Amino acid sequence: MKFKKRSKPIHPAILWTTLVCSGLLFVTILLPALLVSKEDTSSEVMKEPEADRSKVKPVMVPIYLSKQQQIRTISLEEYVRGVVAAEMPADFSAEALKAQAMAARTYMVRRILEKDFSNVPVKEAWVTDTIQHQAYATEEQLHRQWTGSSYETNLRKIEAAVKATEGKIIIYSGRPIQATFFSTSNGYTENAKEVWGSEVPYLKSVDSPWDAKLSPKFKQNLLFSYKDVLQKMGLPNSSAAAGKEDVRILERTESKRVKKVSIAGKIFSGREVREKLGLNSTDFEVTGSGSNWTFKVTGYGHGVGMSQWGANGMALDGKKAEEIIDYYYTGTEIALASSLLNHLELQ
Repeated sequence: MKFKKRSKPIHPAILWTTLVCSGLLFVTILLPALLVSKEDTSSEVMKEPEADRSKVKPVMVPIYLSKQQQIRTISLEEYVRGVVAAEMPADFSAEALKAQAMAARTYMVRRILEKDFSNVPVKEAWVTDTIQHQAYATEEQLHRQWTGSSYETNLRKIEAAVKATEGKIIIYSGRPIQATFFSTSNGYTENAKEVWGSEVPYLKSVDSPWDAKLSPKFKQNLLFSYKDVLQKMGLPNSSAAAGKEDVRILERTESKRVKKVSIAGKIFSGREVREKLGLNSTDFEVTGSGSNWTFKVTGYGHGVGMSQWGANGMALDGKKAEEIIDYYYTGTEIALASSLLNHLELQ
């Protein structure tokens, strides 16, 4: 076997210089290249969710426009904008408008998920533009409603509230809630059971002191003849002749609303009296005797869920939309509708 001649040993100083130069080459050229490559890769990862969102088709909502007697199909967010414009005064605080937007969106998403398109006169539509579901204002209606510069001002404000809450809904135990709302409380919201007969864990009575200070609908006085009361309640005029000319409150709910009332000796629920006499609320006092009776009413609406004037009062006190939602819908959370709608077949 032939051996190669051993080369001459490298001088230590030369070896040290070589190593230093190699290290500098790595730091100045190779390391930055590696870092740039890593940053490029992470940038691509960050962009992927944005790209994915752009591929998601918006949920389209077919609305039955009652006056026009036609269907108009619009995006969910456009629908929410029209509901907020129709259901809440545009001069309300921004946080109250945001809370209303989330409630309106939740209502529609719940109907979609449950495929509950009831009380719509045509099967091709999912919802109407009336208070049977949620009031909705078209672009044409808003132009008539807001004249001059108020149109741009109000629309910009409502669009900002809808955009700020885009896709957000209110959930309880992972499902969209019954996001009920009403105009003005009597100082308290109502338990759902008192109105619809069954308990709903997130629709509990809470104090709402802001309404008394802010809402122009907080008080209502109506004068009726006793015969008119009998007629509206479906009672015979003979009741008055029999000497039963009385209206007496028998029982109230936890929120001070009338639960039971006696009229000419017959017992009615507060809700029946409200509907048949056209009262603003089921919180009423009755004064008078004989031929004339005055109904002194407090609050406006069924009282369940979020008070709109109360929400505005909270917003004026510095509360955020999320705090308003948490207050009026007990124990709920806010989530993205897409997490529930993405895998739903809507056709």
